Amino acid sequence: MIKRIEKLEFYQELLLRLVNSSGKSFTRLIITQKLSREEVKEFHQLCDDLSIKLEEQKAEGFVYFLPLFKEFTQRLNKKLEAKATVFACLEEKLHVELMSELKKYLPSH
Repeated sequence: MIKRIEKLEFYQELLLRLVNSSGKSFTRLIITQKLSREEVKEFHQLCDDLSIKLEEQKAEGFVYFLPLFKEFTQRLNKKLEAKATVFACLEEKLHVELMSELKKYLPSH
């Protein structure tokens, strides 16, 4: 059993190297932060929920979306950091419209 675990860990290291070179930043975050399949589904559901709110607010004429950013940071899995997650999603072209808006509210440093 130990040998199988060691082999899997080795393969994981190799896969991380591949992911690092392929522009798959969010995928790398999933692996490095050890998110479960369910946690990843919850993340995408959060983004879907906020994307709907973003569209509704835009339709109502909103131009500032700080409350959406606050909701994102409050509901974001504690294993993930908001800034790294937003940039990783943008690089991997995930939830682009939402992440583009959220990026505006990230601390600049």
